[in-house]
Amino acid sequence: MNIGEIRNVNGRLTGSIATRTIDLPRIGLRKVESMSDRAPVYEILALNVARRWVQIGALWEAFSKKTGEAFLAGTVDDPGLPEPLPVALFPTEDGGFTIAWRRETVRAEFGGGFGTSQRSYDQRSEGGFGDSTAGNDGALMGAGAGAEDGEDLPF
Repeated sequence: MNIGEIRNVNGRLTGSIATRTIDLPRIGLRKVESMSDRAPVYEILALNVARRWVQIGALWEAFSKKTGEAFLAGTVDDPGLPEPLPVALFPTEDGGFTIAWRRETVRAEFGGGFGTSQRSYDQRSEGGFGDSTAGNDGALMGAGAGAEDGEDLPF
């Protein structure tokens, strides 16, 4: 879902982001000068209520797995937001960017991705919520499995 745009006006990358709950009418991208290959490419700046530019995020270069095309990926964050807003910026023909909101996805190839740990279903029973109430054939087993004792099932 597109939530904003950045335009190249006189060599400055400025634009806006707007969602149902977020309205950033003046944002800008500032190039990061760093020798580290882990450094972001841009800082995301916003004009605050006191009319000062403050950093609200950063962007790194990323590549599409399907097409190999380059784009920028990062987050917008502020203490006033309930959680960081993940964004992707895609280049436009005029030297600017279209800003899209992107949902974080769990990626199995990274062991769960984005700092979370995902265990396989086989591992989840180890120390989890206890044994399953389903047998190998999928039928309910264990306490309350039969209605022959005159009690109704809880569902």
